[in-house]
Amino acid sequence: MKSTKTKNENRLTIMLKDFIKTNGGILIALAAMFLFLSFANQYFFTSNNMANLFNYFTTNCVLAMCMMCVLITGEIDLSISSFVALSGIVLCVFLNRGMSFGISLLLTILIGALVGILTGTVIAFSGMPSFIVTLAMQGVIRGSAYIISAGERISSADEWLFNLTSKRYVGVPLPTIIILVIAVLLGLLLYRTSFGKHMYAAGGNREAAIYSGINVKKIVIVTFAISCALACLAGSFVASRVTSGQPSAGAGYEGDAVAAAVLGGTAFTGGRGTVSGVIIGALVIGTLTNGMNLLEINAYWQQICKGLIIMLAVMIDTVKQRRSN
Repeated sequence: MKSTKTKNENRLTIMLKDFIKTNGGILIALAAMFLFLSFANQYFFTSNNMANLFNYFTTNCVLAMCMMCVLITGEIDLSISSFVALSGIVLCVFLNRGMSFGISLLLTILIGALVGILTGTVIAFSGMPSFIVTLAMQGVIRGSAYIISAGERISSADEWLFNLTSKRYVGVPLPTIIILVIAVLLGLLLYRTSFGKHMYAAGGNREAAIYSGINVKKIVIVTFAISCALACLAGSFVASRVTSGQPSAGAGYEGDAVAAAVLGGTAFTGGRGTVSGVIIGALVIGTLTNGMNLLEINAYWQQICKGLIIMLAVMIDTVKQRRSN
């Protein structure tokens, strides 16, 4: 019994060391940002601002997890931002037709998964780069959102739509609980299943994965289904906060999702990424965005700053990859 306890303690110690080794730098950067903003702006630690920071974090965190999944397999998904708009509109349409919230949300997520299967199938069997396919799907999905809504916002008075982001259980916001559940499920999928190991293998060395008998096409298709389904959940969060679906919602969110994933240690070239790192990366991007808004930095300069952060993160990851090789 003592030996088992010792083994578990050693395992936890190793996991903690690996976590600090992988995410130590970004955790220090996050702490420095919190420290700087707490002195730079008196409103940073107010309850209203923390609520704004949390609202942005929850959406970007889910989208960053979407991006992490596809990046691990060596692909990229630029369509997730359009799903934020389409899912909110579809959800409100279902609710306005008398469907229950649970069924409406389930159908919305299912639609995302089906579109993801379509996207993944095109990428897997056509050989086209995922960048091009998902860029095209971004326009298709966003256009569909405008057609369904006739270019107008679609409101809903459903109580549970509002409760999705405002409800609390034992003082914990419901979105936090949902994100923790998603993080645990994704962690189990990536680290405890053969499918998750095959995702890393497909992204790390696709030719070797194919020669070892891994069905890479299946991996790509299922991964895109997961990504698009989660993107629809993120869109439901956005719709819940404004109790409506808007065809313009989520524009540009894919950039922040990429930044959060790469800052969290996900390799842009595939084969590496952790759920915990992505959560921290999303918190860094959320804090950065919130801080720049509080400091009244021009929106155009904010875009430049985020673009440089993405470039720097990818550059650092590329240098690390070359050194390891």
